Amino acid sequence: MTDTRKPVFLVIGAGAGIGGSTAARFAAGGYHAVLARRSDEEGLARLVGQIEDAGGSASGTLLNASEDGAIEELVERTERDIGPIEGALYNLGAQIGNRKLHDTPHRTFELGWRLGCYGVFRLAHAMFPAMAERAKTGKHGTLLVTSATSAMRGNAGQHSHAAAMGGRRMLCQTLNAEYGPQGIHVAHVVVDGSVDAPDTLGKLLGDKFDAFKASKGDEGVTDPAAIAETYWHLAQQPRNCWTHEIDIRPWTDNAWWNDNPNPQINSTAANPGFSGSKT
Repeated sequence: MTDTRKPVFLVIGAGAGIGGSTAARFAAGGYHAVLARRSDEEGLARLVGQIEDAGGSASGTLLNASEDGAIEELVERTERDIGPIEGALYNLGAQIGNRKLHDTPHRTFELGWRLGCYGVFRLAHAMFPAMAERAKTGKHGTLLVTSATSAMRGNAGQHSHAAAMGGRRMLCQTLNAEYGPQGIHVAHVVVDGSVDAPDTLGKLLGDKFDAFKASKGDEGVTDPAAIAETYWHLAQQPRNCWTHEIDIRPWTDNAWWNDNPNPQINSTAANPGFSGSKT
């Protein structure tokens, strides 16, 4: 029996940055956007309202992705009550800040893994069987995964985050290897720079956020709407030209060693101010 409902684009981690912008872009492209975030019901309703005001279709739900069964229940409920999930964005971060090894409790390290890696596994585990079945009729599915610099390079103080993001990257590769031939496109997107996101970097920097953006110069901080356009393009790629990993950064951004006046760039001690803040 053909499902005549709108295809769904599910966003886990729908803040007022990459997640919310991507939900809006897919809604504008004809999807029903399901926005899920951990807290701030008022902010969630505002994002849904903005999509609907622009003529799109959207709904929102609060979700604690670290809770057992929460992601699975959301997938089941969405497929049953709203429509088939043809695309999804896993946009949860796992950054706990810079912590020395002895200042990182076991449960804090584990929480980073649960949000950064295990959540992607659980989403795929719950979503891929139905997605793969629909792909047999030519409707390929898409899983987009927002990632970070730490997926490529671990830095001091980033034990939990680097382990979670590195695991996220490898998990995306294994999911692609198994499910790419079954019609599911998995794309790992490394956001290697600062993003103009009030719910993440904005909260981290507080009243210093505007000054930080000004210090980066003209278009020196990535616009989440521009990232959303990249995600839209990835989801529209034909099967004979899928991108499985891509990195994004502002045009003015330098690798950290180019900002370091000390020539001993391979020494951690040579760059004590670098904190791995590009997450």
